[in-house]
Amino acid sequence: MSDNALEKIPTGINGFDPIALGGLPRGRCTLVTGSTGTGKTLFAMEYLARGISAYGQPGVFVTFEESPADLRRNAAALGFPVEQWEREGRWTFLDASLDSPQETVTTGSYNYAALVSRIESAVRSTHAERVCIDSVGAVLARYPNVGSVRAELRRFVFHLKALGVTSVITAERVEEYDGVSRLGVEEFVLDNVVILRNVLSGERRRRTVEIVKFRGAPHRTGEWLFTIEPTEGLVVIPLAFLRPGTHASTERVSSGNADLDRMCGGGIYRDAIVLLTGPTGSGKTLTALRFAQAGFDAGESCLFYTFDETFEQLSRSASGWGMDLPTMQRSGLLNVVSTYPETASLEDHFLSIRREVETFRPRRVVIDTISALERIVAPRGLLDFVLALSAVLRRDTTSLFTSAPIGRFTSSLTPSIAAEIASLIDTTITLRYVERSGSMHRVIAILQNRGSGHDAAIRQVRIDQHGMHIGDPLPDVPSAAGEDFNP
Repeated sequence: MSDNALEKIPTGINGFDPIALGGLPRGRCTLVTGSTGTGKTLFAMEYLARGISAYGQPGVFVTFEESPADLRRNAAALGFPVEQWEREGRWTFLDASLDSPQETVTTGSYNYAALVSRIESAVRSTHAERVCIDSVGAVLARYPNVGSVRAELRRFVFHLKALGVTSVITAERVEEYDGVSRLGVEEFVLDNVVILRNVLSGERRRRTVEIVKFRGAPHRTGEWLFTIEPTEGLVVIPLAFLRPGTHASTERVSSGNADLDRMCGGGIYRDAIVLLTGPTGSGKTLTALRFAQAGFDAGESCLFYTFDETFEQLSRSASGWGMDLPTMQRSGLLNVVSTYPETASLEDHFLSIRREVETFRPRRVVIDTISALERIVAPRGLLDFVLALSAVLRRDTTSLFTSAPIGRFTSSLTPSIAAEIASLIDTTITLRYVERSGSMHRVIAILQNRGSGHDAAIRQVRIDQHGMHIGDPLPDVPSAAGEDFNP
């Protein structure tokens, strides 16, 4: 860091500080703006609460809209003991709601001097380092013209800076992609601007956060997916979960098929993520079930997440190949979770999988099929999902993702994002149908196997009541039922 670089303080909000490259610039004011329901108040409350719980920095919360009692209840739901902090003198509520007029523009003015005096008194008595103002729009609407708003807001920000606190000020906006704030002046007065959005896309809501500016300080650009989790608050995906890797395992585990193990050079690396693609009926779910059975036989726990079938349907399929899923589940080594993509948002599906991983602590994970999520995904969403999921699973966990053929799997994505998804996968296996002598034949090929040699042949596959059998290379393979073998 250069001598002239602004010092930053971490917000503690899950995944936000990596976007902010360390946090909010110290001693400055940050405008957090968004439409109704985007999470502005939650952002402000978390900023204050995590400042106390994680960094020992007391704070003052100035509220113009919600009562302190309501805010205390909301904070308690996230596990923040605000009432205890108040008793300890580390958190102070300043209730300005009774001073706040209706949000209609009237002639007259607001006595900022009195408010600043109250804030200054609260800051000094609390020894506060952080201040939140929620929401400044309730006051600004009282002024008769834009010039008055700009002048008074500039004075207000000057006094906050003079107190030496790092502040978050929330404000409303009307449109998700038209202007920054409702009055259109706040963003020019404040040093930093963060926009929270809650966009309706494809009949589903998608929350994003964007840092528009940090005056004199670096930050990441663009919109980043986030969700509001009932017990964790704001969670920015995937940045909340990315951690530097500590090691790469050299241990091999079985896929459940000895022939496939040989094709992969002796099995799958313990911490690998395997992508198995193939059209309907090609053997994806059978391979996934054998993978889970191999873990059960080795005494390893397996989380099996299915987006296409119920547990009963999956059990019926498994029983046809001699596997007893109910018995495996009752043993405690198998946990099957069945749901449909449409039951939740993409980010909520991710959080559900992550919770299962943290509570069940599996050695193996199956997602069957990940391509089903394309029904609810935004163009960048699948990349964020796979990126965050890979970060969670690369901890001595062997993972198998099944999907439709790669061409369809990435059909809604740009080539660059499709390439990024492919770069996250360690081993890519494809199942295909090929036509020979007037009949369809199954074949299998290993497209990549990072860090290991593998069989480059396209081999014949036969499926019977005993499972999948991989045979000899298939000579002179034509195009595979309209698909090629390029990843």
